[in-house]
Amino acid sequence: MVDSNMPATVYIDVSQQTLCVQKGLETLFNTQVSTAKKGVGECFGSEQTPRGWHLVRAKIGGSEHENSVFVGRRATNELYTEGLSALYPDRDWILSRILWLSGLEPGFNRLGDVDTMRRYIYIHGCPDSIKMGEADSHGCIRMRNKDVIQLFDMVEVGTKVLITE
Repeated sequence: MVDSNMPATVYIDVSQQTLCVQKGLETLFNTQVSTAKKGVGECFGSEQTPRGWHLVRAKIGGSEHENSVFVGRRATNELYTEGLSALYPDRDWILSRILWLSGLEPGFNRLGDVDTMRRYIYIHGCPDSIKMGEADSHGCIRMRNKDVIQLFDMVEVGTKVLITE
C-alpha cells in the first residue's frame, strides 16, 4: 500500500519517450510523450530537452477546456482545430494544460545559460495529430491532451520531475 502522504515523482525517459508518475514503487500513471527533436541539452536557445532533476514550478490552465490554446502561458480563448492550425501553420501549439518546470541543479539546469525555467520548458498538451513516442518538440515535453489533464490533476506545484536519457 502506498503512503498517501508520500509525494509523487514524475519520471521522463527521453530514450523511451515515456512519462510515468510513481509514489514509492507503485506506478500511478504511464504514457508516451514527445521530447525535443534536437535531443537533450541544457543550453538556452538549443531547442533541446533539459536533463536532471526539476520541479513543477507552476500549473497553468486548470480551469480551461481541453484543447484550449495558450500563447505566452495565457489562454487565448481559442480551441484548437485543424482549421485554426491551417491559419497558423508554424505555431508550436501549447494546448489544454501547462506544467512549467524549473531546474534543481545549479550550473546544470538552473541559473545562467542553462536555466530550465527561463527557457520556458513545459510539460503541455499538443494536437492529437502529433505522434507520441517520437522526439519532435522544440524542447518541451508534449503529451496527449487527455493525458496532460490527468497528469495536471495528479501532481502539485513542487512535484519533482526527473528527466533522463
